Amino acid sequence: MFQLLLGIIYLAFISLGLPDALLGAAWPSIYQEFSVPVSYSGGIFMIVAAGTIFSSLQSDRLTRRFGTGLVTACSVLMTAVALFGFSISHSYLVMCIWAIPYGLGAGSVDASLNNYVALHYASRHMSWLHCMWGIGASVGPYVMGYVLSCGRSWNMGYRVIGALQIVLTAVLFFSLPLWKRRSSAQSSGEATQRQSAAPGLRQIVAFPGAREVLIAFFCYCALEQTMSLWASSYLVLNRGVSAQQAASFASLFFAGITVGRFLSGFLTMRLSDTQMIRLGEVLIFIGVAALMLPLKTAGALTGLALVGLGCAPIYPCIIHSTPEHFGAEQSQAMIGVQMASAYVGTCLMPPAFGFIANHVSIALFPFFLLLTLALMAFMYEKMLPKVSHMQSGPVS
Repeated sequence: MFQLLLGIIYLAFISLGLPDALLGAAWPSIYQEFSVPVSYSGGIFMIVAAGTIFSSLQSDRLTRRFGTGLVTACSVLMTAVALFGFSISHSYLVMCIWAIPYGLGAGSVDASLNNYVALHYASRHMSWLHCMWGIGASVGPYVMGYVLSCGRSWNMGYRVIGALQIVLTAVLFFSLPLWKRRSSAQSSGEATQRQSAAPGLRQIVAFPGAREVLIAFFCYCALEQTMSLWASSYLVLNRGVSAQQAASFASLFFAGITVGRFLSGFLTMRLSDTQMIRLGEVLIFIGVAALMLPLKTAGALTGLALVGLGCAPIYPCIIHSTPEHFGAEQSQAMIGVQMASAYVGTCLMPPAFGFIANHVSIALFPFFLLLTLALMAFMYEKMLPKVSHMQSGPVS
């Protein structure tokens, strides 16, 4: 039964990734159809991010009351409904409305499921499970690119992904008895979470090292989502790639994340979470440097793939180390606030670059990424001495 539940969690992580890169892949077609400026995709992202910020802050309370399984299933169902809403949208305003339930569904499942894995599995499992997210994120833009290359509308791409989400939702609801059985043998950290009162936001931010890790996570997700949203547009507007090719090429970034997380699972057997994060930062730097070089399409695609490889270990290793750094009894609350901070980055930074692209030049894309990376690395290193006294870790 335990192995079957693990398989269900793998499917849940795939479902998390499927819709994440769709907007970026489809936007070169959408903004022309809606006759809006290219920077307007940032508005949709801001609405999604606002919903995820709210729901991730509520994740500790929801998970304590309903359990991880039910929260996950209901959240995926909400995102599936929102995707079908996108598929019938024929105006920018309607897409903005459907972005609300999509954001609300994404936040709770992300925080609660990540905490569950951090408490119950070793770092290698976190990397491999996030590899499943990468598979979903890679499939999304590939499906969109294929649909567009067949002469169909971007609406059909959303419809296909929405149908896949419905299937995964059904699997998650059928699996609810497995989550209940697993809860009877839950780890001591999770049991403590259920018995103790949920800490407030001020208490969480006051934890030693909390501010630093929140800023680092803010920067990481800002970098990742800026890549997701603007990579296709950068290739079209600055490298002369067609919209159809760019939608497919953007999947290289997520393919890099997917392959990198698969390899990271093995590397974590020899390297600590901190070492893995530092390795990822170096790879991102090399990838961004490749984007800066005048190597035309081949250099740009190589850069996207390398940035994806560098991003691979950072997210899962920061999450997995949360019980170790801040205590297992507070990990759900801390991860919820980390997710909220990450989504603030998602909300603010891609639109900020959209403003730069619209009013200055989209050619500044790699420089924007480099500045974000530098701040992330600085804050993470500043956090480490402050959390070194914590010794508790996840149950594996």
